[in-house]
Amino acid sequence: MRASLIQIAVNEGESVASRRSRAAELVREQSGSDLVVLPELWTVGAFAYEQFETEAEPLDGPTYEAMSKAARDAGVWLHAGSVVERAGDGSLYNTALVLSPAGELAATYRKIHRFGFDQGEAVLMSPGDSLTTVTLPEQTLGLATCYDLRFPELFRGLVDAGATTMVVSAGWPARRRAHWTLLNRARAVEDQSYVLACALAGTHAGVEQSGHSLVVDPWGEVLAEAGPGEDVLTVDLDPRKVAETREQFPALKDRVLGLHTPGGAPAGSS
Repeated sequence: MRASLIQIAVNEGESVASRRSRAAELVREQSGSDLVVLPELWTVGAFAYEQFETEAEPLDGPTYEAMSKAARDAGVWLHAGSVVERAGDGSLYNTALVLSPAGELAATYRKIHRFGFDQGEAVLMSPGDSLTTVTLPEQTLGLATCYDLRFPELFRGLVDAGATTMVVSAGWPARRRAHWTLLNRARAVEDQSYVLACALAGTHAGVEQSGHSLVVDPWGEVLAEAGPGEDVLTVDLDPRKVAETREQFPALKDRVLGLHTPGGAPAGSS
């Protein structure tokens, strides 16, 4: 399976409409790939909180329309990053879209862990409540968005749901880039899965983005890594490697679930 990660730059001098059009052309240029991935909230910028309300759109809004045509033209599975979704009741969600090569909406994922510590995204957006996997011909994708990366239990849930490749769409700040690399490699090692981690580049709302999108194999080896600026990574993945890794080093079989604290309650309960 050939995967391409489009590390698009979000800078305040470019309009959302212009960036949407430019991203669609970048997707079309990846016509030789099987899967194309875009970053989190690339339309507005992950930290451009003041634009969330004005740029929110329904699932079948302008971003879906542009990405649907681009996926169909390129003949690729497209993880179109995430958009600010406005639900029917007016609530906002950070929602990832996955489109089939026919341009049809194959899956959505509403980000579960919202970043901000009672500010920003954490108060402006509602949380998702469901894990999402997408079955492709050679891989099953598990979807995660940015801050989700810090919660390994989400990824274990995706493993239990059959995921073999984790797709992490992110708008990660440059000041914590070391965490970005470390956590993506950790998720790959502990879940014995490929990790395709696509981040924003550029600077918006005064926040420099990390860039450095990367592809990690099930042993934690970095197969490809972008620089800080706008870039495209294209990597060929061996769909057999996840099963081979899990068979050669069957650590997942030794998981012990339902552990209890000394007081008798299950670990993590309150």
